[in-house]
Amino acid sequence: MNKSLKHYLLVLLIVILCTPQSSNAQGLCKEEAPGWVHKAFDVIEKQADGMLKEVKRTQLTPRSIERGLRPSKDWTSGFYPGILWYLYEYTGKAHWQKEAATVTAYLEKEQYSNHDHDIGFRIYCSYGNGYLLTGEEQYKAAVVNAAKALCTRFSEKTQSIMSWNPNKERDWKYPVIIDNMMNLELLFEATRFSGDQSFTDIATKHALQTMKFHYRADYSCPHVVDYDAETGAFRRMDYNNGFSDPKTAAWSRGQSWGLYGFTLMFRETGEAQYLSFAENIAEFLLSHPNMPEDMVPYWDYHAPKIPTMRDASAAAIMASALLELSTYTDNGKRYYKAAEKILTSLSSEQYLAQPGTNGHFVIKHATGNYLNGSEVDGTLIYADYYYAEALLRYIKLNNNQSLFSYDPRQ
Repeated sequence: MNKSLKHYLLVLLIVILCTPQSSNAQGLCKEEAPGWVHKAFDVIEKQADGMLKEVKRTQLTPRSIERGLRPSKDWTSGFYPGILWYLYEYTGKAHWQKEAATVTAYLEKEQYSNHDHDIGFRIYCSYGNGYLLTGEEQYKAAVVNAAKALCTRFSEKTQSIMSWNPNKERDWKYPVIIDNMMNLELLFEATRFSGDQSFTDIATKHALQTMKFHYRADYSCPHVVDYDAETGAFRRMDYNNGFSDPKTAAWSRGQSWGLYGFTLMFRETGEAQYLSFAENIAEFLLSHPNMPEDMVPYWDYHAPKIPTMRDASAAAIMASALLELSTYTDNGKRYYKAAEKILTSLSSEQYLAQPGTNGHFVIKHATGNYLNGSEVDGTLIYADYYYAEALLRYIKLNNNQSLFSYDPRQ
């Protein structure tokens, strides 16, 4: 048995032994953590509460100041209810459980939607978190239904889940984006919930294809890879987000998506190839000469004449991924320290909003699509979501708890 697998089995045993059988969160707010962590959650709670009245009035969810409140079909609709579930996990307050359940219900029809790959973001961040914290059977069913919908976008020829539909203008026949790695968690959970191995098989095929065709020798990746839908052959790398040269672009949020995705692949499979891949991505990021001192990345690591425009969402996702990765590897101390540095930066006045400001969003200086001039240097609800997730993981690690301590997995 190799070292990586032994470590994985040990972590899995800890998860099983530490998993409470009660479906009620007790709250982490009393756990030991630096004062800045609890202060950050105080901001998250106040900002989420500031949004709540309008969200409930409209039954829409916030995306950004620029885009406002959006219908459930928007790819970001699952993040705000996910934040409410995280507040329930942190505080243990019945108030947040109730409000999270209310807002999650606004997304009910999305569990059957297969118009793009983002059903994982919509349903896992909302219904998935809801189930892990409450054990509600309707939430479990929604995850399985969403996995079925997502799998209709899989092709045996390409061995991938199609992210967006074909686009003649961009000459995309079967476009796959690196963000899609984040949806694989939904598929693994659906196998656990249903016993249907086909979900896990598809997730594994997609991850292996991504390793083969989406990454360069330095473990950076473009946003988009296109395949031939008829033959399954790789066609080319391309961009949509990030710098416009697909041969060199290293869109910062995309690099964080990949790091997170391959880390969860190791968690779910215990296969050393995924751990090695995640570590190589981490090395690319942490040793990159264009990484700023505060570790909140520019919008693209390889854009010419690196501008000052940051993407705090890339930082939040990277911090959450590094904290999990730190539990699986001999490089754990380095990854933990890097994540801690990112979180302290995001929790500073430069990035953390004052309650009642910033449109009730938590994090400042997040960038959606720089080249398209969309949601630039502003707010993004997914920056807030992964920031809250990373803080929860940080608290748990500081208290020697499993990262998945409320996960009622069998």
